[in-house]
Amino acid sequence: MSIPAQSSGVPDTEPDGPEDRLRRFATIWSRAIFPSTATSLTRTEFEQHLLPLARDLSDILHARPFDAAPAGEVGAALVSAHCTDPDALSSTLGVIDSYLVLYCGSNGVTALSTEDSRARCARIQHTLAGGFTQALRERTLVEQEAIARSALTARTDAEHALHATEARFRAVFKDAAIGIGIADLDGNVLEVNDTLTRMFGGLDHHVRSHKVNEWVHPEDSPHVWKYYDELVRGEREHYRVEKPYYRNDGTVLWTNLTVSLLRDAEGEPQYQLALMEDTTERRLLNLRLRYEATHDALTGLPNRTLFFERLEKALSAEDGSRFGLCYLDLDGFKAINDSLGHASGDRLLVEVADRLQSCATAPGEMVARLGGDEFVALTTGPGTETEVVELACRILGVLGTPIRLDGRELTVRGSIGVVEGPARERNAAEVLRSADITMYRAKSAGGNRFELADADAEADARAITRHGLTTALPAALERGEFFIEYQPLVHLGDGTVHGAEALVRWCHPQHGVLGPDRFIPLAEHTGLIVPLGRWVLEESVRQANFWQRRHTDGGPLRINVNLSPTQLHHPRLVAETVDVLERSGLEPGALCLEVTESALIGADDDLLKPLRQLAEMGVDIALDDFGTGYSNLANLRRLPVSVLKLDRSFTMGMQQHPADPVDLKIVEGIVSLAHSLDLAVTVEGVETGAQAEQLRKLGCDTAQGWYYARPGAPDRIHSLLLADAV
Repeated sequence: MSIPAQSSGVPDTEPDGPEDRLRRFATIWSRAIFPSTATSLTRTEFEQHLLPLARDLSDILHARPFDAAPAGEVGAALVSAHCTDPDALSSTLGVIDSYLVLYCGSNGVTALSTEDSRARCARIQHTLAGGFTQALRERTLVEQEAIARSALTARTDAEHALHATEARFRAVFKDAAIGIGIADLDGNVLEVNDTLTRMFGGLDHHVRSHKVNEWVHPEDSPHVWKYYDELVRGEREHYRVEKPYYRNDGTVLWTNLTVSLLRDAEGEPQYQLALMEDTTERRLLNLRLRYEATHDALTGLPNRTLFFERLEKALSAEDGSRFGLCYLDLDGFKAINDSLGHASGDRLLVEVADRLQSCATAPGEMVARLGGDEFVALTTGPGTETEVVELACRILGVLGTPIRLDGRELTVRGSIGVVEGPARERNAAEVLRSADITMYRAKSAGGNRFELADADAEADARAITRHGLTTALPAALERGEFFIEYQPLVHLGDGTVHGAEALVRWCHPQHGVLGPDRFIPLAEHTGLIVPLGRWVLEESVRQANFWQRRHTDGGPLRINVNLSPTQLHHPRLVAETVDVLERSGLEPGALCLEVTESALIGADDDLLKPLRQLAEMGVDIALDDFGTGYSNLANLRRLPVSVLKLDRSFTMGMQQHPADPVDLKIVEGIVSLAHSLDLAVTVEGVETGAQAEQLRKLGCDTAQGWYYARPGAPDRIHSLLLADAV
C-alpha cells in the first residue's frame, strides 16, 4: 500500500510563484490608493515603491512568533510616501482584508490555518492603521508648529502694522496662509482675509453680518465663551480652543482657534485678533478611524469594543435602571462555512446581521457582532423584563425565513441565552458569561430557541459550559479519558452482524460520561478534532483487526469511523489513514469513513480529491445523514461514496401500523436510485421489528439502531437484543 504522489510546489521564479503573487498584491494595492496619493511618481514607479512594503506585510503574516508591530512601520511609510488622504488608509485596509491572505497566505515556510490567517490579518490591519495615524499625527504636529510660528509672526506683524502703517498690515493680512479676522471689543467683525472667507464658504457678507458672540455652535466647549468674555474685558491676553462654526451652506467647519487681545499705544484693549486653522478633514479622519475601531468590518455592526462600552454604561446607570441581553450563536454555521466556503459564509453573516439590526430599532436597543457567528442584542430601560423576551422572539422570527445564497435556500437557526436584571449588580464580564452559559443550555436543548438565565440552573450549567470543557479537552486526550463504544451494523438479509460504527465518549472526571454532541463541536472549534479523530481511527482499526482474528468463521467485520469537516480539510488525511492501516495490518476494504452530507455541500474537486484517493485504495466512503442537507440527488454521481446512510427521519413513519405510505415511497425511491448507482444503503435509528422487516422488503442492505443493540463495549458486538425499543 502506498500514498498517492503529491504535486510539487511552484518555484518562486515561475508564474504564480510566491514572488509573482506578491507582485500582483502590490499591483492591486497601488491601483487602489494611487488616485488619492499626492506624489510625483508614475503609477508604475509607485507600484515599485509599494513592493517592499507588500513584502514586509507578507513576512509579518508568516512570522513565528507572530508580531504585528512592524505593520505600524508600513503605515508610517505610507504617510512618508504622501499617502495621507483618508481614502488611502481605508483602501489599504480593504486591500489587506481582501487580498493579503489570498495572495500571500501560502508564501510562508509552513501553511497557516484559515482562522489563524484571518486573525493575523486583522491584527496587521489594526497595527497598520495605528502606525498610519501616529505618523499622520506627528506630521500634523510639525505642520501645526509651523502654522503656530506663522500665526505668531502674523499677530506680531499685525500689531506693528496697526501701530505703524496700513500698507504693511495689509501685506501680512492678505497673504497669510491661515484665516485671520479682526473685530472690535463689541464683537463687530471689521476685517477678514481671503483665507478665512474661503473657509466659511466664500461669502464675505456672511462673515461680516454676524457678531463674534453670535457664532454659537451646539458642540462648543463650555469654557469657550468664558474665555471670550475675559479677553474682551482685558482680563486675558489670548486663548486657544477647538471650535466648530456653521458655514453659509449649513455644513460645519472645525477649527483650531487662537484669539488674541490687541492693545493701543497706551496699553488699552482695542481689538481682538482671531487666527483660524481648518481642521475639518483631520477631524473626519479621526472620526472614521474611531468608527473602524469600534465597528465590525464585515457586517458594519458595532464590535466587541463598542458593545462592552455600551454594556458597561448600562450596568453603571442610576439605581432603578434595568438591562436585557440576548446572546446569539448560530446553529450549524461551521458546517455551512466549511462546505460552501468562507466567502459564502461571510455573505450569510452579512444577511443575518441585517436581519438582526431590523429587530433592534427602538431607543435603548443595539445589536453587535462579537466575532465569528456570535451576536449580541442589548436593550435598556425600565421594562426590559418583557422587552428582552420580545426581542429574542423577533430574532428567532427573522432567522426563520430561509436565506437564498448561490441558488440555494439555507435555513439559519440560532440558540439564544437571555440575561435580564437591574443595573449595578454585576459587571459586564459576569453578564456576558451568564449569557454564554444560558445560550449553551439552549443549544444543548436542541437549538433554534432561547433560554432565560436562572440562578439555580446556572450553577449546574457553569460546570458544563464551553469554556470549562474546552480548557479540559487537551489534557483529557493525554490522560486517556476518551473511550469508544460500538453499535452493530446488521445485514437485513440474514440478520448477521456486518460491522460496527465507532462512537467516541468522554469519561469526564466531574461530569461523568459525555456524549459526542457535548464535546465534538468544541473539538472542531479548537482544532483538537484532528488529534482526537486520529486516536479514534487508530483505536477503531485496532479493534476491527482484533475482531477479524477472533471471528474467522463469521467473515470480516467492517468498522465505520466518522470523519468531521475539519478532518476532511486536513492536508495529511490520506497519509495518516494509510499509516494507521499499514501499522495495524487491516485491509482498506474493512474500513468505512462516514462523511455527513452537509460537509460536502458545494464540494469542489480539491475537497473531494482525498476522498477519491482513499476510495481508490479500497476504503469505503459513506454519506452520513443522507436527506438532511441541501445536496441534490444528481450530485451523487460525482461523489466518491459507496454507501448511503439514510437519516432516521425517513423511517419514523414505519414504526406505526400501517406504515406511512409517503415514507415508504420515498425510501423505495432512494434505495432504487442508490442501487442503480451501485451504492449500498444503511438505515439509522431502527427501533422496532416492524421497521426492520419493512426496510428489508424495500431492499435496504444494512441497519443499526436500538432494536438490534445500543452502543456498547466491543465484546458485545454480536449480542443482539432484537426487541422493540419504543
